[in-house]
Amino acid sequence: MTWRKRLFDLFFVTLLIVILGPILLGLLIWLLVKEGRPVFYVAERMKGVDQPFMLWKLRTMSVVDEDSGVSGGDKTARITSTGAWLRAKRLDEFPQLWNILKGDLSFVGPRPPLRQYVEQDPELYGEVLKSRPGVTGLASIVYHRHEAALLDRCATPEETDAVYTRICVPAKARLDLIYQRHQNTCYDFDLVFQTIGNLFRRKT
Repeated sequence: MTWRKRLFDLFFVTLLIVILGPILLGLLIWLLVKEGRPVFYVAERMKGVDQPFMLWKLRTMSVVDEDSGVSGGDKTARITSTGAWLRAKRLDEFPQLWNILKGDLSFVGPRPPLRQYVEQDPELYGEVLKSRPGVTGLASIVYHRHEAALLDRCATPEETDAVYTRICVPAKARLDLIYQRHQNTCYDFDLVFQTIGNLFRRKT
């Protein structure tokens, strides 16, 4: 990560923590009352081929003893009513401001993958993760809805994993590498504002 990109992240994460801190506190209280504990979902993600970190989100699913793989149709029944609303507005990602502050994430970059997918294709992710993972990015903006539509049709964890590995991983990687080749501060600003615009255009 360049010093300009890190400075960009630190400036805006500090600004957003000050502005959005009361909103996050309100969401935590609301979730605690509506869904109970835990209010956070903390899970391992990768910021490099051999660099794990713990990603923080607001919990949007019912708790189970074991969970693995990406979310597909096989997990839809576990999404709570409050969780569905949080996901639609991407408010579940507020706690990732902490990950940005720590340097695990940037505002803009490829979404951080699960270890199992990095281990399946370390060469591909070795290239993708030359960019610091981000909360949003080109692949998130361009491909998110198509990915969700594909995975929502999957009825089993095995089917979800197969579709994600065969179709979604290479498609997102191509977009992430396009971003990597053209990354600069102006481009990051543009992608952030596109993300905000998409949130306001969503009907759910």
